[in-house]
Amino acid sequence: MALNLPNLLTFLRILCIPGLVLVILSGFQGREFLAFGLFSLATLTDTLDGFWARKMRQITSLGQLLDPIADKLLVASVFICLVGTGTVKAWMAVIIIGRELAVTGFRAIAASQGVAIPASLLGKVKMALETVVLAILLLGDKMPDGLSGLGPIGLWLVMIVAVVSAAEYFIRYSRRILTPFPK
Repeated sequence: MALNLPNLLTFLRILCIPGLVLVILSGFQGREFLAFGLFSLATLTDTLDGFWARKMRQITSLGQLLDPIADKLLVASVFICLVGTGTVKAWMAVIIIGRELAVTGFRAIAASQGVAIPASLLGKVKMALETVVLAILLLGDKMPDGLSGLGPIGLWLVMIVAVVSAAEYFIRYSRRILTPFPK
């Protein structure tokens, strides 16, 4: 069945995004905490959907399609909003979101040729680091004493790991995928 618990968790993550965008871009007192809470809920659904899908043997084509889309939508939405609030420089968001699009496109090309590209360790580190840094950036100056300075430093780390992990995917798989078509 396509609408199992893991897929419902993925849908919940997608449904969190519009509310999260509204909260981040609003001006009410305490919005940082609500944005942090919504983002944390969304990222928790990302952890739980994969765990439950494997544990309950409920991996579906719908889940395999929607999960990475939900991840990209969540991350891109938060980055775009943080650009809008002046928290993140636009060029940094473009690099990070561009990496997501490039790797997703590369994976789509690979899949069309019957090659599956699993998430690499570095790709998983990028996602975990990205999640933590976005949570810190969402809290901003509401972080405990002096810890808000971790956001900009973490953002640079995310950008570096994003570029290096993308390069890793392209180097590892490009020979198998980007072969010329026979004449």
